Amino acid sequence: MIEKAKIGDPKAIQALVNRYAAHELMLARSLNDVYETLRDFLVWREEGRILGCVALHITWEGLGEIRSLAVESDVQGRGIGRALVQACLDEARQIGMRKVFVLTYVPEFFRKLGFADESKEALPHKIWADCLNCPRFPECDEVALAIAP
Repeated sequence: MIEKAKIGDPKAIQALVNRYAAHELMLARSLNDVYETLRDFLVWREEGRILGCVALHITWEGLGEIRSLAVESDVQGRGIGRALVQACLDEARQIGMRKVFVLTYVPEFFRKLGFADESKEALPHKIWADCLNCPRFPECDEVALAIAP
């Protein structure tokens, strides 16, 4: 059910992510951004419908970020989000990442998966390039968490 995103998926991924962004639960993604990072994305697909998505983005040597984790509200509680994060951690381990972090408004979910709080200041400055385009910059209220895959 989990597979790499395909070239026909960006509009569905963007719509799913931006529904949560509209409620300020995650950052919005432009269609251009989804296309440019499509190879980062995994999707949970059932009967042709994308029920969940997540991206694993390489940010620096040995460091990756989980981004844009979203699951359709009508299928939450089925373990889709947990499975998508685990697939990212498996891939991170396979390619040699030593640490995976997430910036999130729902830290409890990631803590249940073994992520621990991380100081934002401990993350490389390179990751803050994306923050410059965020409407909440510099008053970021996301929580940073990390795990060794």
